[in-house]
Amino acid sequence: MGFEMALTLDEAVAQLGHRLSTKRRSAATRLRRLADPAAGPALLEALQQEVRDARTWETQYQMVMALGVCGHQPALGLVRELAQRPFKATMVYVALGDVVIRLSTPEDTAHSLRWCLEAGIPMLADGALRAVAMQRFPLDGATIDYVLDFLDPLDPHDGRRFWAAAAAAGWTGPRVAEFLQGCAAGPRADVASAATSSLQGKYQTYSPL
Repeated sequence: MGFEMALTLDEAVAQLGHRLSTKRRSAATRLRRLADPAAGPALLEALQQEVRDARTWETQYQMVMALGVCGHQPALGLVRELAQRPFKATMVYVALGDVVIRLSTPEDTAHSLRWCLEAGIPMLADGALRAVAMQRFPLDGATIDYVLDFLDPLDPHDGRRFWAAAAAAGWTGPRVAEFLQGCAAGPRADVASAATSSLQGKYQTYSPL
């Protein structure tokens, strides 16, 4: 692993075409860490090839995330298209939802978040809410109300509450405190911890897969 992490930008880009999926995945992971916009076009081309093989979902996940971290906005069309495809490995949807938000312009963030929540795919919504929390995106009052309306009927154990609770450190409005207090008193320790921090206006530090 240490050798792979030492790959230069050019070496990692070249390795995206390796015959072994594990090598392609390590290259994508390295490019995700480098977060260099120059890698965007190669990552997009590689992802277009990678999604043809459902078995390599872990590699697909890392390529999608790398595209988001690199800020390669031309990938947004493909990412949205993939979000509407069936994936047996639902973790891919987490990356797609995350990157839909990351690659959206600030003025489109709220619309993109609604698009992900309305898709009816739980892990896509989870990824979108994760990006809002990780990037600390500010949301307007109407969008916050929309998110809370979306979450309200969900089971207290539902994982989508976690990233919303984490993101809510930067939310305001009369319903936010009530939502966070409910999460803090809920059955899931991770959600309760995130909500407790957000009630204090503190963002926690997270390292997603």
